[in-house]
Amino acid sequence: MEKIIKLQIDGKEVQAPEGINILNAAELADIHIPNLCYLKGMKGIGACRLCLVEIEGLKAPIIACNTKIRDGMVINTKTEKVQEVRKFVIDLILSMHPLDCMTCTKAGVCNLQRYAYEFGLKESSFTRKKFGYPTDEANPFIKRDPDYCILCGRCVRVCKEQDTNVLEFMGRGVVAKVVTATDKPLQESGCTFCGSCVDACPVNALLEADRWRKGREWEYERINSVCLLCGNGCDIIVSTKDGSIQKISAGAPKGSAESYICAYGRFGFDCIEAETRLTSPMKRVNSELKETTWEDALSIVADKLKKAGKEAGFISIAGIENEDALTLKRLAKAVVKTKNFDTTISLYADSASLINSQTADIDKADLIVLVGLNPSQWERILPALDASVRRRVDRGAKLIVINSSDTKIGEAATINLTGNETSILKRIAKALIGKGLKADKKLESSVKDVEISEAIEKAATFIAEAKEPVLLSSPSLFDASANIALLKGKVICVALESNARGVVLMGLTTEGKTFKEMVSDGMKVLYTVGEVPLNKRPNTDFLIVQNSHLTELAKQADVVLPSATFFESAGTMIDYMGRIKYLPKVIEPQGESKSHRDIFINLAKIMGATIKRPTEAEVKKASKVKSKLSSNPFAKKEGLDISPNEIIEAVNASVINSSRLLWLKETEKAMAV
Repeated sequence: MEKIIKLQIDGKEVQAPEGINILNAAELADIHIPNLCYLKGMKGIGACRLCLVEIEGLKAPIIACNTKIRDGMVINTKTEKVQEVRKFVIDLILSMHPLDCMTCTKAGVCNLQRYAYEFGLKESSFTRKKFGYPTDEANPFIKRDPDYCILCGRCVRVCKEQDTNVLEFMGRGVVAKVVTATDKPLQESGCTFCGSCVDACPVNALLEADRWRKGREWEYERINSVCLLCGNGCDIIVSTKDGSIQKISAGAPKGSAESYICAYGRFGFDCIEAETRLTSPMKRVNSELKETTWEDALSIVADKLKKAGKEAGFISIAGIENEDALTLKRLAKAVVKTKNFDTTISLYADSASLINSQTADIDKADLIVLVGLNPSQWERILPALDASVRRRVDRGAKLIVINSSDTKIGEAATINLTGNETSILKRIAKALIGKGLKADKKLESSVKDVEISEAIEKAATFIAEAKEPVLLSSPSLFDASANIALLKGKVICVALESNARGVVLMGLTTEGKTFKEMVSDGMKVLYTVGEVPLNKRPNTDFLIVQNSHLTELAKQADVVLPSATFFESAGTMIDYMGRIKYLPKVIEPQGESKSHRDIFINLAKIMGATIKRPTEAEVKKASKVKSKLSSNPFAKKEGLDISPNEIIEAVNASVINSSRLLWLKETEKAMAV
């Protein structure tokens, strides 16, 4: 438990956790200490010297960002001496900075502009310096303009902490510059275009490439939401103007280094208006898809579903919202009266692993164990998990990677164990039992004959000695990982889709034929929802595709129903940590597209039934399904029926219609040749 101490800041009594720095303690008391280089969550480096404060009893001012508070401290943040130093620093920076605030895109959110205003500095009293560095704007994502750079180091530090290591300082003093390796353009530097540097930059040196004259910062409505494009379910901030999305940022508070979003989540929103976007229903007429009305399309679908009954099947992705999942289940069971409904989850996970998954906080873990997972920022498979794990390692946590093959994340591991994951976990369990951790007889019996190597013993020691160990497991290895958690720590099942845990808790799990069975065995009517991983028409008499974009599968459908994207529909999801997150409607649906649940409700009405719109209370009740880890010692690992890359590509198919992300794909292919 944190020890709370008392101190005084600017005459105000403050209570704060022992060990935090003065800057954060002042923030708790709503006292802002000027700073340009500090990022919350990272160790202060004192590079900008703006956060100087005076402490009673000390002769000289000290730096607030890297000085920890002590009980009884008396701190003054706005003395004449301190303010004089700060004004000097801002004055000096302005002498090397373009003074085009009237047309600068960052006006209104620029920290340098804020402090210049507070000190009444319109121009610098020093001789003006202009370096004339070329801008890097050859890519459609990020514009780098070194002339605006104030050398705060935020971008470099964020890039290093998440282990992408693209940005670095070159030179010293006033001629120093932030560069990539050999000063190449970003697209030739190994950059993943996550944009963490853009969020970190306090001035106009790093900016989204397409932001020029797309509205001033104070004109934007900022809406907290969640990205549903992969299993991470990242928090995002969506900035809108005049009914359109202008930019997306990571969901962490401004000035924090705690969150991350990938290029898909940050820049893929232009897929909303892609050429492949579906804006009206379509039906097949003489072998061609033709636009039609909602009434006509739903009447056709309703008639086919009524006739098919139990021979109808529903397949959905697990990236839909909880409310959509509940409504789809009710449509299938209560209206169509079929038990054949399933999701893409069955291709790579047992629903029980998601229900039994525990909750934990990676940012508090002192030991992380990755079991059968290969998160990667570069391949964009669970990229935020990769970044957050590497961040924890950079901040002192230990990492154990257990995988059947070599992984890039293994390079960051304290211990990298390669081989059969189930066998490795069995050996770790025996080593833990040997260290006095209690286990039931069934578990003890299952591991008694295995041998323990030096590496296994070392891994077990780390787990036994850890205060907050967290195991992050692939679904197929969850049972084996859970047995370690029964001895020490918590275990989290990490699925490949954003709302996999939520969809399972909402009950959208098959009671009849599975995904594979419906595709291979043939159904009278097959109804697919979202970007299901199918390019070839399944063996079915009648195919309905409900999606936001005209995919290869949609082109082969008999009826196509245009659905809204997650930006255009309000609802909830549950991430792999078990947290309920809210998604507001940030923009109106394109054309005649509708939310999944609205389509289901309207369809049911035409079929003569009423489906109630799910309430928040129903979602919360369903999400509190009680689960208990059960010992199932080291169940045999089953290989995925479909690779993680295929699932990610299928679920992200619509976002790849983004012109910017198509550019990224092509560039990566070219660089790999």
